[in-house]
Amino acid sequence: REACRERPTGKGVWTLGCIRQILLSADTYSVLSDAPVPREWEELPNVQVVRLRSGFLWHLRCARWLLSVRPDWYLSPTSFLVPAFVGCTVRTAVVVHDLIAFRSEPHAWKPRVLERLFLPRAVRCAGGVFCVSGATRQDLLVRFPRIHPERCVAVYAGPTASAPRFNVPDNCTIACIATLCPRKNHMRLIEAYALLPDALRSRFRLVLAGGRGWQDADILRMVECTEGVEWRGYVSPDAYDALLTTCTVFAYPSLYEGFGLPVLDALQRGAAVLTSSRGSLGEVADDAALLVDPEDTQSIAHGLEQLLTDAPMRDALRERAVQQAAHYTWKRTASLVHSTLSAV
Repeated sequence: REACRERPTGKGVWTLGCIRQILLSADTYSVLSDAPVPREWEELPNVQVVRLRSGFLWHLRCARWLLSVRPDWYLSPTSFLVPAFVGCTVRTAVVVHDLIAFRSEPHAWKPRVLERLFLPRAVRCAGGVFCVSGATRQDLLVRFPRIHPERCVAVYAGPTASAPRFNVPDNCTIACIATLCPRKNHMRLIEAYALLPDALRSRFRLVLAGGRGWQDADILRMVECTEGVEWRGYVSPDAYDALLTTCTVFAYPSLYEGFGLPVLDALQRGAAVLTSSRGSLGEVADDAALLVDPEDTQSIAHGLEQLLTDAPMRDALRERAVQQAAHYTWKRTASLVHSTLSAV
């Protein structure tokens, strides 16, 4: 369902990339959704598309369909409700994108409540538990120590584009692409930008792109009152690609991520990346990005100044970025999912 949204979130983008690759295998699949799926999926001879009416009751309709059909496996890429509803009656595999709902960082109340209610039963009954990073896997095993480690597999992710243009810096843009919300740490990024020397701020603008999320009023007020900062709202895939291929620095000092697809997309294009040292972001970027403490505005500001003034450092990171991004592919993710389910 998330993959078929007009404006998919990170979970939707992950689902689209993973399912698209999985469907290329010779097995027979049923794709359950409440919206039109990509036409290429409908044209595959091994794929049956099942449309169920949308709304909260979609999860109950999906559970009812599963109980009547009894497929070999049900893979739930974004929600824990259906696996929790069917319990151990149907073999399920769940994808855990992050443990944000169980952490202290600010989070929207609805997903926090739903995940705290349904994730424990979903992972307890699941025959397979897939995590989008090693960091998320570790978070899950710490939170739920009764999960057998062998049932919990990190399957990672791939980039959103297969062969994008290489980054050619415009020498005037620091880009950050993320939904406006406290967890993405926009306010500290803006504060860090304001701490840069006047000469750098007069030369480089900070461009924020991403739709409105929650608790974002203070972020928007800070954008309005900070010279050199602009917010472009939700951007199209073409505009997303344009920012990543022209920015001088891609800044993503998020407080917590399950994976961090924008960071991977920036690395794939050879951009100079500044990101958080926490969780999956350090794992995804490794030594191909400059890592900062996301709760220390001075650390973010110092990192930005380093990248904007040290051309040899930028060049070294850009070279390593492409090599690091090459480790992550949807083919690898789909293979890990398929081999794990086949072995159970």
